[in-house]
Amino acid sequence: MNVLSPVVSGRYIVSSVSSDAHMWNLVFLQLLLEERGGEVVNLGACVPDDVILEECRRVRPDVLVISTVNGHGHLDGLRLIRRLRQDPELGELRVVIGGKLGIRGAENAGFSGELIEGGFDGVFEADAGLQAFEDFLAVSGEPARPALVGSQAGEV
Repeated sequence: MNVLSPVVSGRYIVSSVSSDAHMWNLVFLQLLLEERGGEVVNLGACVPDDVILEECRRVRPDVLVISTVNGHGHLDGLRLIRRLRQDPELGELRVVIGGKLGIRGAENAGFSGELIEGGFDGVFEADAGLQAFEDFLAVSGEPARPALVGSQAGEV
């Protein structure tokens, strides 16, 4: 039996990276988070970095969830997280990325370290399932940003 993980902090922004036109993954995440009591703003597909930063300043989410399906998530994600971590208002925001991070199949998990070093709090490769993402949600209300690597992680 699958028991829903509790959502500790309740406000989320879900978005794709700027080059990703896929929407189903964002709808899935929105429903998953809302089912667990989260308040979700879904920015949609192909969102420019500037818009993501503006919306994070406006909404003040507990977690920004970036999802990618097109295989360029590691490139666009690194650019986005570097900008976000340099922003004085958003530098401490919890940010995760997941999905198809590259086009190398099982080797995509190799992007996790680079994305964590770049500033992501969690990296969740598509082929690993949802458990690590749900575990992240369960601790997302803690004050310090953990360096959670999603080697056992799930699709985001």
